[in-house]
Amino acid sequence: MRAPFPFHSILLFGFLAILLLMGVVLRARIPFFQRFLFPSCLIGGVLGLILANTGLVHFSAHDLESFAYHLFNISFISVGLTRGREAHNTSGHKKEIVKGSLWMALTQGVTFPLQAAIGGLSVLLFSVFGVKLFPTFGFLVPLGFNEGPGQALSFGKVWETVGFNHAATLGLGFAAVGYFFAFFVGVPLVNHWIRKGSSARGTGGLPRDFLVGLTARGQKRESAGELTLHSANTDSLAFQAALVGLVYVLTYLFVKYFGKVLPPDAGKMLWGFFFFFGLGLALCVRWLMEKMGLEYLVDRGIQRRITGWSVDFLIVATVTAIQVLVVWTYMVPFLTISLVSGILTTLVVLFLGKRLPSYNLERTVAIYGTVTGTVSCGLLLLRIADPEFQTPVALEIAIMNVFVVPIVGGCTVLVNGPLWWHWSTAFTVLVFVFIMATSLTVIKILGLWRRPHSD
Repeated sequence: MRAPFPFHSILLFGFLAILLLMGVVLRARIPFFQRFLFPSCLIGGVLGLILANTGLVHFSAHDLESFAYHLFNISFISVGLTRGREAHNTSGHKKEIVKGSLWMALTQGVTFPLQAAIGGLSVLLFSVFGVKLFPTFGFLVPLGFNEGPGQALSFGKVWETVGFNHAATLGLGFAAVGYFFAFFVGVPLVNHWIRKGSSARGTGGLPRDFLVGLTARGQKRESAGELTLHSANTDSLAFQAALVGLVYVLTYLFVKYFGKVLPPDAGKMLWGFFFFFGLGLALCVRWLMEKMGLEYLVDRGIQRRITGWSVDFLIVATVTAIQVLVVWTYMVPFLTISLVSGILTTLVVLFLGKRLPSYNLERTVAIYGTVTGTVSCGLLLLRIADPEFQTPVALEIAIMNVFVVPIVGGCTVLVNGPLWWHWSTAFTVLVFVFIMATSLTVIKILGLWRRPHSD
């Protein structure tokens, strides 16, 4: 019997929802996932990858990538709507917090160009042996490791329009490897340092709900947000989602019509920066609401839930969308670049972390999770070392996101150098090496590079 309405999109959502629920159950039941703090969305994504690549389910990679692309944009828009004046309570000194935030931002300014340089040099090296790769092949590594699956997907889809076949799938593959470094390397490292007494606050073990991922019956629960509209008029969740929808349409119109005044190739590239323009327009909408005295209608709690919801489903969709056969075709360069990037990133972060004057462990694991996965991964690793967030490092991560914008924003533009300005891969690598050297120099100048602490 033929259904009277199309169900494909809602069934895709339902499939991802089932995968996420399965991830929740497995995280709650299997100690291995708890030991490495694997998030349920990543577990569900791996299950989806297996089901999709064995033909047990039939959702195309294109549909999954499209779903993930829009969720990625939504997550940035909701972050922009959440931003605003907010008081923070912390026992740390303001100058110390600023220095810690700058160190983490500059460390990201070291690791992003480091990963880009490794990727670019690898492309050049493989070409010597007759393996021809697209000029920006290696630059998918920092997008996947430093920026996460959403950005790797977004840029990958745009690069496919200019001749880089399967760029989105490869970008998602690099992002997945980054997650494995964040958890399989990051968790054992932080536990090792804690056993050696390197934690500033010590640890009495993680609470069970944090490990299992479920609150216990009768346990006190945190509020998800507050109602800013009367329910007899409009549900507050509907209103907060409507704000996201408004900004999404404004961003679409901006990208569409601004792209028409640019050269065709540059216009196509703008779609890869949709998330960035969405964030900017969300901040503008928030600012206008403040000027109109309406900012109180934006509830931070519910907007954070929208961010979290979109990121969870984003990760499930992106991992499921990885086409194993495509990655297998590029297996040698893919694994080589991934492993070299992951190992050197680990060594560099540890090298810089040992030379910090304070909060070595907490800051090191926080930025390590960020530059191999996402900020959420960094917070998960920090939670092991600082269960109650008694150190100022959690606040420093938030402030870091402000300091790092010009660095990472500039780097995400430069990865397009071979396409926009016809730079050679070698010259682009030199530019990234210069940025890496500059970031290291600033770390030294700020006094955040001292005699290494002994283990």
